[in-house]
Amino acid sequence: MLALVSSNLADLVRAAAADKPDKPALLFHDISKTWGELDARVDAVARGLRGLGLAPGDRVAVHLGNTPDFVAVYFGVLRAGMVALPLNTGYTTDELAYALGDSGARLVVTAPDTLAAVLAVPAGPEHVVVSGAARGRATALADLLVDGGPVEPVGGGEDLAVLLYTSGTSGKPRGAMLSHRALLANLDQTTRIEPPVVTGDDVVLLVLPLFHVYGLNGALGLVARHAATGVLVERFDPVHTLGEISRHHVTTVVGAPPMWVAWSLLTEVGDAFSSVRVALSGAAPLPPSVLERVREVTGHHVFEGYGMTETAPVLTSTLMSEVPKPDSIGRPVPGVELRLVDEQGAPVEDEDPGEITVRGPNLFSGYWPDGADGPDADGWFGTGDVAVTDDDGDLHLVDRRRELILVSGFNVYPREVEDVLATHPEVQEVAVLGIPHPCTGESVKAVVVRRPGSRLTADALVAHAAESLARFKCPTAVEFVESLPYTATGKVAKGQLRELSL
Repeated sequence: MLALVSSNLADLVRAAAADKPDKPALLFHDISKTWGELDARVDAVARGLRGLGLAPGDRVAVHLGNTPDFVAVYFGVLRAGMVALPLNTGYTTDELAYALGDSGARLVVTAPDTLAAVLAVPAGPEHVVVSGAARGRATALADLLVDGGPVEPVGGGEDLAVLLYTSGTSGKPRGAMLSHRALLANLDQTTRIEPPVVTGDDVVLLVLPLFHVYGLNGALGLVARHAATGVLVERFDPVHTLGEISRHHVTTVVGAPPMWVAWSLLTEVGDAFSSVRVALSGAAPLPPSVLERVREVTGHHVFEGYGMTETAPVLTSTLMSEVPKPDSIGRPVPGVELRLVDEQGAPVEDEDPGEITVRGPNLFSGYWPDGADGPDADGWFGTGDVAVTDDDGDLHLVDRRRELILVSGFNVYPREVEDVLATHPEVQEVAVLGIPHPCTGESVKAVVVRRPGSRLTADALVAHAAESLARFKCPTAVEFVESLPYTATGKVAKGQLRELSL
């Protein structure tokens, strides 16, 4: 395990290059980049950014998929003392315009297939760089790079390193301000988990999008922290990724629930996972039935974690539990304090649900641009998530506080209703949300994907729910759809569902 040598996140690459210069850092298709080569590329990016006149603290948008260019640009921005702004490659021009405008980004690096959307942004950044041939006013990334000696890092510690826009459940996205301190602290916290998530001998699958904090720090950051090897995959395809796992003898798989669902249905998953040491899932709850199928076929328990953008991201893991359980998010990782509180901020009684509040060096510095709504004066931050603690001390998510449905003054947690509806044999997927009701204020609506060939009716589904739920928790409306919208990391996009339901 490499020691932390600096307060700048990019120095993880420098330390890895000094310790293991010839070891593969990134594998991508038939390309292999060593840590020495990657460190030199990071220097070239940092030098090129400074050559354009950008200054420490300027925001640089990284609008790229999971490629070596993303990694070099990301760490190059940080080494130059600037702020990395990873952006979803699926953003529309309007979404790009908002993030670029709100952040005041001076430069954006994008790919050839997303360049048009960037160039269509009115009054966009003054510099546009493309990871391909120059086109229009876009400069080729190759022409930005400036070779030379090692570049000394600028900034670190409490300086802003990454600005990540969170989707939220309503209103405009907000930029979560993550310092070098927060990102490095969470890497240190996860490094202290036993058994270790990543070691210097591991080969890590990097298929989670790097524009999301889970892939960015929860996977790529750990690869750099330990001078491990990362296998970059641009898009998740279950068959292709199993092939990459087999081909490169992947030992650590960091995934999200849709990935595990897809893999669990493939007969070749057992053989592909013969090299795997640790299997992880996060970003959303993993259905217990999927967890059990994966264990039966591969012999691996998929360890689940919980976190959020504002916490860089990992807060809890079932790796911390004495016995990992389905439907549990485990216990806090080392260095994270966690408590459950009621509406008044007081600790809840045993087995009562409460909002998860956390404290630790991995917390963000508030929301862009002024640090609003960050940790309180005592360092505590309310996540907005509701959980309960069982008799063994393991946490179980109940739901998002902001997604609570208030029916005649009674709280309804969507997750509870979803869990019941999902037990119907003809339900493939389900999402629950609140809708306005003239008598009760709100009522429960279920949006359901039926299994192929099913003729399930709304009345039959409501009757099924009534067997397990109080009347006020049962859906008053059921809508059958072909599919549910998902975010890049596998969460149901309830904001989008809500808009479609109005």
